[in-house]
Amino acid sequence: MQKKKIVVTNRVFPETRALLEAHAQLVVNPDEAPWPPELLREHCRDAFGLMAFMTDSIGSDFLAACPQLRVIGAALKGYDNIDIEACTRAGVTVTIVPDLLTVPTAELAIGLMLALGRNIVAGDTAIRRDGFAGWRPALYGTGLDGATVGILGFGLVGQAIAERLVSFRCRIVASDAAARPQGGNPHVTFADMESVIAEADWLVLALPLTDVTQHIIGRAAIARMKPGSRIVNPARGSLVDEAAIADALETGHLAGYAADVFECEDWARDERPGEIEPRLLGNAARTVLTPHIGSAVVDVRRNIELSAARGIVDVLAGRAPAHAVNAPAGTLLEIIEDVEPAPYKNISGGR
Repeated sequence: MQKKKIVVTNRVFPETRALLEAHAQLVVNPDEAPWPPELLREHCRDAFGLMAFMTDSIGSDFLAACPQLRVIGAALKGYDNIDIEACTRAGVTVTIVPDLLTVPTAELAIGLMLALGRNIVAGDTAIRRDGFAGWRPALYGTGLDGATVGILGFGLVGQAIAERLVSFRCRIVASDAAARPQGGNPHVTFADMESVIAEADWLVLALPLTDVTQHIIGRAAIARMKPGSRIVNPARGSLVDEAAIADALETGHLAGYAADVFECEDWARDERPGEIEPRLLGNAARTVLTPHIGSAVVDVRRNIELSAARGIVDVLAGRAPAHAVNAPAGTLLEIIEDVEPAPYKNISGGR
C-alpha cells in the first residue's frame, strides 16, 4: 500500500524527518525561506497531512484546493494563522504544541527587558563602531530592581515571566480576562487592564491575538501609561499599533519598546502591513528588535517539531492525537470526545 503524503513547509531537524518518513511519503521544504502560498497549495493538493509553521496561512480557499487533507500538525502554540472553523468544516484535525514554548519565550522576555533598559545593544554597537577607550558617563539606562512590571495575559507564558521577575524584586501587577491561577500567586497583584497599564514602569504583553486583543495597545492605551515607561512584546506583533508606538517614542512619552514579533507577520489580518514600521527600525536608541527567536532554542525547536509530527502520525494510525484543538465530524477524536471531555478544551492561544 502506498504511503500517504505529508508536506512539511519549513526546514526541519533530521529526527523530525525520520519520524515522519517511517509512516508517510514526505515532501519537505529544504530552505530557510518559506514557500510562496501558491507553491504550498500545489504541494498540498494531494496531501493527507501538513506540518505548518507561523509562515503559513490556512483558510477555506486553501482547504478547498486540498480536499484530501485530514490533519495539520502545527508547530505552534498560538494558531491565529489557521482558520480552525474552516478546518473543522473540511474534516481536518488541527493539533498544536501548547507547552514547549513557554519557558524560552519567558526567558527571551526577560532578556529583552534587560537589553532595552540597560542599553546592551547600543553599548555593543558603540564599541564595534567607535572602539573603547575606557569608561565614559554615557548610556545610562534603567534596571528592573524595584520596578513595577505590568503583565497583560496571565496564562502559561505570563506566569513564567512573573516567576522569573520575582528574583529582580519587581512589583508585579497582572491582568487576565480568562481566569486567575488556582490559589493565586503571592508575588502578583491582579487588577483590571486599565490599572495595570497606568501603573506599569514596564508593560509586558503575554496575550493571544484575537479580534479583541488586536491593537489592544494603541494610542489610547499608550496615553494612559506613565511618561518614560517601556513596553515589551514577545507574544504577537498586532497586539500593538506599531505606528502609535513609534509616535510615542518620538515624543518621549515611551522610553523604549522591545519586540520579538511584528504586525507584518500576522496572517490572521488581511490588512496587515507589509513591513515593520520604519520608524521603529530607525530608532535604535529606544528599541530592541529580534527576529521572532522566542522559541529558538535547539532542543526546544526539535521537541516542538517532534510533538507536531507525533500528532500527524497519530491521525495516520487512526489514533486520537494529543493537543488537538478541534473535532471534525466523523473523526475518531469526535467519537472519543463524546465519551470523555478532552483536556485540550481549556487550551488558549498564545505564542
